[in-house]
Amino acid sequence: MPSNKAGWRTWAREERQALPNHSAAVTAHLGAFLRQTGARRVLAYRALPGELDVSALAQGFELLASRARFKPTPRLTLHPWDTATEMSRFGALQPPANAPEVPLSDVDAILLPGLAFDIQGVRLGYGGGFYDRLLPGFGGLTVGVIQRALIVPRLPADAHDCPVAWLATEDGLERTRC
Repeated sequence: MPSNKAGWRTWAREERQALPNHSAAVTAHLGAFLRQTGARRVLAYRALPGELDVSALAQGFELLASRARFKPTPRLTLHPWDTATEMSRFGALQPPANAPEVPLSDVDAILLPGLAFDIQGVRLGYGGGFYDRLLPGFGGLTVGVIQRALIVPRLPADAHDCPVAWLATEDGLERTRC
């Protein structure tokens, strides 16, 4: 197995290409779980190619979308889901710069995409660190959304990495070992 994050990213991208799309199954499991926990306002993500699409959750929850801001320091801002109408530099829809913002304190749950996760909840992202800056200020539910085949025993982690508490896959939800 790879020894560094760059190697893991290459591995995960290659693995992901061969996997079937389990978005419908994962979304069904997530919907039931979020209702059970009482979550109403959920920060989701607009799926990039290869990621599981959770947009169907907009029918049962108040979804929020993020916008990546790069200056003065990289960070995510949160906005109503339906404001995500422009393409980001990453290739996913995002809200425009002037969209109304929603404070993190109003969010019940955050759904995080990833290239891979490990069983401790460590996320292998794309390398921008946006979620790692957002999560320390969040006290709610964190769920990594990933295909079962992309969960590994251990990923390299840095001190600033914030593990998720739950993983959602096509098989259901499971608590991490964080």
